[in-house]
Amino acid sequence: MIEPHIDRADLETWARILLDHSLGGISPGDRVMIKGERICWPLMAVLEEGVIAGGGVPDVLVVPPNNERGRVWSATMARLGTPEQLAAVPDWHRARYESMQKYIEVLGAEDPSTYADLEPGQLQALAASDRPFANLRLARTWTLTLYPTPGFAAMEGLPLEEYVREIVAASTTDPRPLRDAEERLAPLFRDGTRMTVVTTRPGDDRELVLSLGIAPSLPALSYGLRNFPDGEIFTSPDARATEGELYLDLPVSYGGRDIQGVYLRFVGGRIVEHSARVGGDRLAAIVETDEGSHRLGEVALGMNPGFRRAFKHPLLVEKVGGTLHVAIGQSYERAFVEDPASAEGRQHIAELEAAGVFNRSAQHVDIVADFRPGGCGRRVLVDDRELVIRDGVWAPG
Repeated sequence: MIEPHIDRADLETWARILLDHSLGGISPGDRVMIKGERICWPLMAVLEEGVIAGGGVPDVLVVPPNNERGRVWSATMARLGTPEQLAAVPDWHRARYESMQKYIEVLGAEDPSTYADLEPGQLQALAASDRPFANLRLARTWTLTLYPTPGFAAMEGLPLEEYVREIVAASTTDPRPLRDAEERLAPLFRDGTRMTVVTTRPGDDRELVLSLGIAPSLPALSYGLRNFPDGEIFTSPDARATEGELYLDLPVSYGGRDIQGVYLRFVGGRIVEHSARVGGDRLAAIVETDEGSHRLGEVALGMNPGFRRAFKHPLLVEKVGGTLHVAIGQSYERAFVEDPASAEGRQHIAELEAAGVFNRSAQHVDIVADFRPGGCGRRVLVDDRELVIRDGVWAPG
């Protein structure tokens, strides 16, 4: 198997950003889970050294190659296991996740198509089994990064060397300057009551208008703290208050297969009609997973002007400056409360969930619309304030 070559100096720069910026530093005694496939080992090894140097305790979890993103179960288990087997998650698995304080996931698949042949019901069962552990990860200080692999390069249709150059360049660049552009938008998200998104669909002269309630929501600025490479400002809308139609044109890889050309229609916050030009069966499997997967858990603006190419991997395509994405499924707690771990934060989330504002789901799948020239996007407004794309990023109009 051909493995990418990345200079040691670049790996050290990359790891230093993840440990010092994304995780806020390593303190003595911090238990840090470092998770990824074997092909990601060069970066994982440098991260392990950094955790030890900071006085932390590394918990290195090497994921088998038939398990995309280290889910609770592999593709083989999803394909062959019974519901009883899928429910029998070992106690040690939960204990391992509960014991960590910080979490780094290195995304990088030897074979991105591992899950491509799973049936919709198998994908849904897998997502449901993994959700409790995803929630545990999200409750810790966490970050994700993407390691360039031959499988990912092939998925993007790029020569490996070119793909490695682009990913390494983006992953060794200081993410902190992204914060300035995002802070200019934050007051609009914080004080706004409604976001309006206008798109068009090929072959349809109508403008599709989607209205999202954001009155109870807080902006989350993303400049390398959770994802890296990064660049987005996001929130979770009121799950009851999404109305209208939306088209999303950019391809996104989900479970090793593309989804593209997505149409969604909402009534009372709920998806009542959906279709896709590519991957319609995958989209249907996502939407039909549970009640929460019929609603949105996120709306966000891509804010990274350095990404000119729209990659298919969701970690990358959603960051492209001048794009907008929504996520079908789970809401973010920190999009409603400043400190989700506090007693007050937990109580407020419980109240919002009981009211139907906060959305629970086994799914959280990002789908992206391009508002740059040639894309399907036409306008984005927060209340009556239209946003514009300036110098490759969104800005108040």
